[in-house]
Amino acid sequence: MRFDSADETRRFPYGTFEVVRMGALMIGRATYEPGWRWSEHVGPLTGAASCKVEHAGMVVSGRAGVRMDDSHEFEIAAGDLFTIPGGHDSWVIGDEPYVSLHFLGADEYAVG
Repeated sequence: MRFDSADETRRFPYGTFEVVRMGALMIGRATYEPGWRWSEHVGPLTGAASCKVEHAGMVVSGRAGVRMDDSHEFEIAAGDLFTIPGGHDSWVIGDEPYVSLHFLGADEYAVG
């Protein structure tokens, strides 16, 4: 299976989220361009002020900032494995596109 022939592609300004289904497992690939921010480009599609989806994955390339609803802020970058609970905003840092693989939360992400 390859993301080039994803089972589903969710498109929004400055980004895409591709989903591949492997039996009961859903894996997502997020690709965000510089200038992308969840609260501006995905939030309006979901009607939420912050992302309520829990994520677990790995950053393939680029960097992103994450701000939790409780104001805790951190950065993730290429090579990092991450878990992010629901209740957050995120954005691309720098001039390089951000790409990550999602092993948890792909079924719910960017769904209006």
